Amino acid sequence: MKILLLEDDLALSDIILEYLEDNDNEVELVYDGQEALNAAYESHYDLYLFDVNVPAIKGFDLLKILRESGDKTPTVFITSLNDIEDVSAGFESGADDYIKKPFELAELLIRIRNIQKRSFTQKRSTRITIAKDLIFDIDKEVLFQKDESVALPLKELKALKYFLQYPNELVTFETLYSVLWDYDENPTSESLRAHIKNLRKSLGKDIIQSVRGSGYRLQISDVGV
Repeated sequence: MKILLLEDDLALSDIILEYLEDNDNEVELVYDGQEALNAAYESHYDLYLFDVNVPAIKGFDLLKILRESGDKTPTVFITSLNDIEDVSAGFESGADDYIKKPFELAELLIRIRNIQKRSFTQKRSTRITIAKDLIFDIDKEVLFQKDESVALPLKELKALKYFLQYPNELVTFETLYSVLWDYDENPTSESLRAHIKNLRKSLGKDIIQSVRGSGYRLQISDVGV
């Protein structure tokens, strides 16, 4: 995801920035509300991550301005404010989620990924065309070949759904390990190759391309319906 991070605590902002970038996000960091507003007007982002008590324009007011301008970008507030009135004010300004300081970085990532999943479903049509006569139905989680449904095993289904969030982009081995296997499982490179091989049988061998030493890429020309 491309994320606009507004956080005036220099140490914390660097920690969040590094963590999110290590988890395959592109992050632009700003330190006050006016900078954030300018950035939001100049570029498109998949997510806003806003502290509340920042210089120039407070987080709540900033989001109100953006929402009034028609900007519907999903937004998470990060703040030390704890009163229920503050939480309510955050959601009333148009926030999608709210995380209180101090927080675990892993929790922040979970919240971001949940928003990403919702956005993926909302932005995409219910059916995605992967190739001629090859369609994936998001709602039903079913692959269709020439209108015939194809039953995918769970891990192949997880892989396909993730690839479709990042068409024509590199998905690293490490990302696939985290997507396909639970924390108490022990993935191996051999098992990953086996699942990709099986998925290729359903999609066609040329659609999932190997990126030597890095991962795989789902190569499609059109992800629309």
